[in-house]
Amino acid sequence: MKPIDPAAIRSIVVRGTNWVGDSVMSVPALRLVRARFPSARITLLIRPWVRDVFSAVDFVDDVMLYDAAGRHRGAAGFFRLARELRGGGFDLAILLQNAFGAALLTRAARIPLRLGYARDVRAALLTHPVRIDPAVRRVHQSYYYAGILSGAGLLPERPWEDSTLLPPVRIGVKEEDRRTARALLTSSGIDPNELVVGINPGAAYGPAKCWPADRYAEVADRLVAQQAARIVLVGSAGEAPVAADVARRMRRPAVVLAGRTTLGQLMGLISECSLLVTNDSGPMHLAAALGVRQVAIFGSTNEIATGPLSTAARVVKHQVPCNPCLLRVCPIDFRCMTRIGVEDVWSAVAELLDRPQQGAV
Repeated sequence: MKPIDPAAIRSIVVRGTNWVGDSVMSVPALRLVRARFPSARITLLIRPWVRDVFSAVDFVDDVMLYDAAGRHRGAAGFFRLARELRGGGFDLAILLQNAFGAALLTRAARIPLRLGYARDVRAALLTHPVRIDPAVRRVHQSYYYAGILSGAGLLPERPWEDSTLLPPVRIGVKEEDRRTARALLTSSGIDPNELVVGINPGAAYGPAKCWPADRYAEVADRLVAQQAARIVLVGSAGEAPVAADVARRMRRPAVVLAGRTTLGQLMGLISECSLLVTNDSGPMHLAAALGVRQVAIFGSTNEIATGPLSTAARVVKHQVPCNPCLLRVCPIDFRCMTRIGVEDVWSAVAELLDRPQQGAV
């Protein structure tokens, strides 16, 4: 495999990941691509629903949308996208997404250099297939994405062994989305200068990630009573019912904005919060990337692999033998979550509220 010469690369397309949390965890790798190819034009190819994650960043030049439900739908749409990529004059494709289709797409687009993990029977479609180092399974997922560059000789081997190598998870918010978020707070009777605490009680992956609604309600009530906090319940449209359930269980008033924002506006809301209390979810990763203090509650998933990359975060977890199971629904008694008490979460909340707001790292 011939080494990739950064000086010879003028234009790069990076096939990004498909989900909000994964997109945030790929940010350090994208920053490393920018650092390794400082003169190249970098285009990020992503699905429309994660576009707002990259709406105010400085490490990509362009965002290209893979609209599989619209103009790129089906076989005809796939080859339409391949033609669009071919017309982009890309020298190098870097595949952060693992799918076979990602490799087939860049091969159909005739991009000369194609770099990605040699998995899902796609090695023959790549000019630079990278073997997965088994050790990467024991570290944070952000290193998994960075490992693609290591495998091609663009970074040192095992980048997780040098804690200074990984750039920060840091993104911004479009000013328009920030203004809309502030307007939503104001129209709900909340002054952004008050102590605004976000509660994110849902998780798109499934209920096994969700701490019980009555316990969220008790923590929220305590925040109102002891900290004079204004509580804002956030999340996607699919998570609006659980947010409403938490609000119904509270003895104090709360504002339910779950399902009432775009992703960019949700990022604006999170950036206006002094603290976010959340399950392992996309908003958890967004809070880390926006430098917002957070308490992240983990149950079925592994905080070592997918925890928030921030010194302003506290993870609350009760270790049980079946964790991490990575299941969407618990088949037994949900012990990983039910054994996390209100006091466990409140202790982490109180600790963070005693600290000043800090940026992401």
